[in-house]
Parts: sequence; structure tokens; C-alpha cells
Amino acid sequence: MGPWAGEVGDGVSGGPRGPRGFESHPRRHHPREGELGVPTAIEVPEGLLALLKREARDRGLSLEELVLEKLSEGLSDDERATTYLEAATSLLSGAREALAKGELRQASEKIWGAAALAVKAHALAREGRRLTSHGELWEHKEHVVAELGTWVRDAWAHASSMHVNFYEGWATAADVREALEQVEKLVRAVSKALS
Repeated sequence: MGPWAGEVGDGVSGGPRGPRGFESHPRRHHPREGELGVPTAIEVPEGLLALLKREARDRGLSLEELVLEKLSEGLSDDERATTYLEAATSLLSGAREALAKGELRQASEKIWGAAALAVKAHALAREGRRLTSHGELWEHKEHVVAELGTWVRDAWAHASSMHVNFYEGWATAADVREALEQVEKLVRAVSKALS
């Protein structure tokens, strides 16, 4: 890949890695311009990638979340919320693919990221509030519970367990599959409530 780092949006959260910390895999197809929900490869200088990774780690975000935030800075709250939900849906597709390949840690982190983005989208759309920490995500989750029902707590607990699984690797495929189903329901419900 030369002096540049690889694909932002895949392989950032663990699992088998290719050059410079990114998954190495062939692209399945080339997206049409403007196509949503399809990972897009960009080349990033190694030094910039290192800075982005450090900032993401320091802020408790995945690299995908940090890049999404930086790229959506000029958008309105509603546009940003929509972007977060589109990214959540894309992460869930990636989680389903990773699960099918047995890449449980990859799937787990994508599931967590999707849940976090759904709660962030809700906070932006309903209150114009940008959540910047795990504590704020947990706090705002209660607003989602108030609007959508107590089942959200179960979905959130499943998502949180996936965040832990990314680091610990304890969950079974059945655990990851259940969490994926719960978080898919959460993302669909938040999307419907905000539409």
C-alpha cells in the first residue's frame, strides 16, 4: 500500500489485520458515487492515522466514530443524526458479515458502535445535544427508554457486553448473534421514531 495507511471504516476494532493495522481483504464491489452504507476506502498518511487513533482512544471512541464526527462537523443536528443512523446500519451489516466469518470481536465492536451511534442520533435529534463520553451515552439511553420502552435497557446491556467482548473475547457466537438482533431492533426503532 505504499507510505499510506489503509481503509478507514473496516478493521479498526480488532481481528486479523493487514498493513498498518487495518484488515486486509478484497473489496467486494466499488460503490456508486453517493451510495450509502458502503465502506469507502481512503488512504491516510501513517502519521495522521496514528494521531486519529490516539484521539479516538483518548475520547473512548472507535476510529469510525471519530472520523464520522470529524467529517460531519458542518452538518445540522438533523443531518448529523441521519448520518449517525446510516453509519449504525452500515456497522450492523459489517457485524453480520464478521459474525458469519466467526470474527466475534470485530462483530462485537461494530454492534457496540451501532448502538452508541443510535443513542447519539437520538440525543442530537431530540435535544440538539452532542454526546461525547460513555457516561453521557448511558445517561441519554434513559431518554430513549422513556420514549421507546424498557426493552431498550436490554438492548443497551447487550451492546455494552459487546464492547467488553471486544477487549476480553469471552462471548460465544450465540451471545453475539443475540446482541446483534437486539441492537438491530434498537437502530430500527430509533430511526422510525426520528423519521
